[in-house]
Amino acid sequence: MARKRAPGFEAQREDILAAAARLFAEQGFSATSMNQVAEACGVAKPTLYHYFQDKQELLAQICDSHVHALLALVADVKARQLAPDAQLRALIEGFTRAYADAQDQHRVLTSEIKFLADEERERLLDVERRVVGEFASAIASVRPELSDAKLHKPLTMLLFGMINWTFTWLRPDGELSHEALADLVSDLFFGGLGAVRAPQTTAVQ
Repeated sequence: MARKRAPGFEAQREDILAAAARLFAEQGFSATSMNQVAEACGVAKPTLYHYFQDKQELLAQICDSHVHALLALVADVKARQLAPDAQLRALIEGFTRAYADAQDQHRVLTSEIKFLADEERERLLDVERRVVGEFASAIASVRPELSDAKLHKPLTMLLFGMINWTFTWLRPDGELSHEALADLVSDLFFGGLGAVRAPQTTAVQ
C-alpha cells in the first residue's frame, strides 16, 4: 500500500520547484547547488531529497511542468472551437501571458534543458514539437495556401522568435506590460501574416 502524502506535500514541492527555477534562471543550473536551493526554500537540505532524488530531477520537473502547461493551454484553446483567426490570436496572446507568469521556468526550459540526460531531454523536446505543430496547424488554418507552400512551419518559428525571448528584455516594472505585449504581438503577427505571399510556381513548358 502506498504511503499517504502529508497535506502540505504538494505545496512544499511546488515551493521547491519555484525556488529552484528562480536560482537556475538567475545563475544557471551548473552554478546552483542543492544547498542554495534548500536555503532559498528555508528547509534543511535532507528535506529536498524527500521530494527530489537529485538536482537533475529538479531540472527535469521544472521543464516538464512548464512544457506540459503550454500543451494544456493549446488544448484549452482548441476546445473552445474558435474560428481560425480567433484561435490563432488566442494562442498567441495566451502564450505571451503564460510566459509572463512563468519567466523563470521558461528561461530554464530554453537555456538549461541541455543539462538533462539525452532520453529525458528528447522526451521534453517531443512535447515542444507537439506545441509547435499545433501553432503551425493554426497558422495553416488561417492561410491554407501558405501550408501548401510549406511556409506555415517557418512562420511558426518566426512567431516563437518574437515571444520566446521576451524575458531577456521586457522588465516587469517597464512601460510595456505583459498584457499590452500580448496584444501587440498578436496585432503585429496578424498584420504581417496577411502580407506574406506564397512563392509562385513556374509552369513547365
